[in-house]
Amino acid sequence: MMPRSDGMRVPVRFYTSDGMIDDMLADNSLQQAANVACLPGIVSASLVMPDMHWGYGFPIGGVAAFDVDEGIISPGGVGYDINCGVRLMTAELDRGELEPKIRRLIESLYRSVPSGVGSKGGIKITQKQLRSILAEGALWSVAEGLGTEEDLEYIEEKGQMKGADPRRVSARAMERGKGQVGTLGSGNHFLEIGYVSEIFDPATAETFGLSKDRITVMIHCGSRGLGHQVCDDFISVMNAAARKYGVDLPDRQLCCAPIDSEEGQSYLEAMRCAVNYAFANRQAIAAGVRRAFEKIAGAVKLRTVYEVAHNIAKMETHDLEGKSRRLCVHRKGATRAFGPGSEDVPSAYRSVGQPVIIPGDMGRCSYVLAGTETAMKDTFGSTCHGAGRLMSRGKARKAATGRDIIAELNSRNIEVISTSRRTLAEEIPEAYKDVADVVNTCEKAGISRKVARLQPLGCIKG
Repeated sequence: MMPRSDGMRVPVRFYTSDGMIDDMLADNSLQQAANVACLPGIVSASLVMPDMHWGYGFPIGGVAAFDVDEGIISPGGVGYDINCGVRLMTAELDRGELEPKIRRLIESLYRSVPSGVGSKGGIKITQKQLRSILAEGALWSVAEGLGTEEDLEYIEEKGQMKGADPRRVSARAMERGKGQVGTLGSGNHFLEIGYVSEIFDPATAETFGLSKDRITVMIHCGSRGLGHQVCDDFISVMNAAARKYGVDLPDRQLCCAPIDSEEGQSYLEAMRCAVNYAFANRQAIAAGVRRAFEKIAGAVKLRTVYEVAHNIAKMETHDLEGKSRRLCVHRKGATRAFGPGSEDVPSAYRSVGQPVIIPGDMGRCSYVLAGTETAMKDTFGSTCHGAGRLMSRGKARKAATGRDIIAELNSRNIEVISTSRRTLAEEIPEAYKDVADVVNTCEKAGISRKVARLQPLGCIKG
C-alpha cells in the first residue's frame, strides 16, 4: 500500500510478491498509479495488478473506479487498443488426436486469419455495415453467419456494449477499421492452439467444460486501427476539456473530462463503438478458426468458453462501505473477475464465478481462473490480464540478436508462424514475467483462483 500524499485523494494499493517487487519498482508505473489517485471522483484506491508495467497515462495493470456524478473519464485509463481482449474456445479433440496435425493446422489458421502490422484482407464490408458493427458488436458477426447465438452468451457484455454512437467516430478511424474486420494485428496479439495440461479445481473446470488434455484455442486481439484512432482523436479533446473544467492534471497523459460532460459522454460513446468493433473482430476470427479446423480435423465442434476485455471503461454498481454505488470502472491491462452469484456472469457459470483467461508468453503456459467474492469487495471485481512485460521491445530485440527464435520454440514442441521476425524477437518468452508468478499472487490475494493451466502447441504472431 502506498499511502496518500502530494495531492492523492486515495491511496495506491498494489498486488505483488517478494519475487516480483523489484521488477515492479524498475519503471515509473507506481508513480503513474499515484498520479491516477489524484484524479477527481476516484473512490477507494488506485489499484495495480501484479502484471503491471509502464503505460500511457495509467499503468498497464491499473484499475480505478470513479463516482459517476463527481468523477472523470480518461482515455489513458482505457488505452489505445480499446477492448484488447481474449477469447478461449475448446475443441472436441484431445491432445493426442490433434498433435500429429498441429503444423498443418497452424498453416491453415495462418491462411484463414490475416495477421501483421496494418493487416487487411479480412471481411469485405461497406460503410453502412461498419456503422452496424460499431453499434451491434458481435451480434452483427453472428447475424452474418460468423458464429452462433451460443457464442454471444459467453462474451463479456454478450458481445455488445450498449450506448455506442457511430457518429462520434471520426472518418479517419472508420477508414482505418473498414478493411480490418477478421484480422489479428501484430505486437503481443496472437492466435494460439494449446491443451489443458493441469486441473486445479476439478468442479469449476467441469463447469467451464475443461478437461485434461482437451484442445484449446486462444484469440488475443482488439479494435485494431479503429480503436487506436478513437483514442488518438480524443486525446486532444480531453486535454482541452481538462483545462475547460479546471482539472489539475499531475500528468498530461491523464487528460480527462467529467463523466457527465459533453466531452466525457462523446468519448464514452466513441469508445463503446471501438469496444463493439473488437467484439465483432474476435467473433469473425473465431469463424476463421472454425473453418481452419474443419479443413484439417473434420467436423469438430469448437465451443466458446468465455471472452474477456482487457482495456475498457464500464458503468458498474459496486458495494462500498455498505452502500451501493454507481461507478465508472477503468480497467487497463486488467480483467473483470466477477464472483459467484453475479447476474453479469453467464447462468451456466454463476455458481462458480466468471471465467478469467490469463495468457502467458508464447513459450510457457497460460491459465484459466475464476472470479471471487474477494475481488468484488477489494478490486471492483478485477484481476490481472496476463504475464506483463519485463523488457521493452527494443531490449527484447537486442536480447534476441543472433538467435533462431522459431527453432528455440520448436525445441519445446511449439510450432510458430509469424509475419515478422522482428515481432518474434520482441515477443521472446523472457520479455515477459512468468505468468505463474502473476497468477499465484492473485490467488494468494484472493482476487481470483486457479482452475486450469494451458500449454501451447502452436502459435501465430503478426
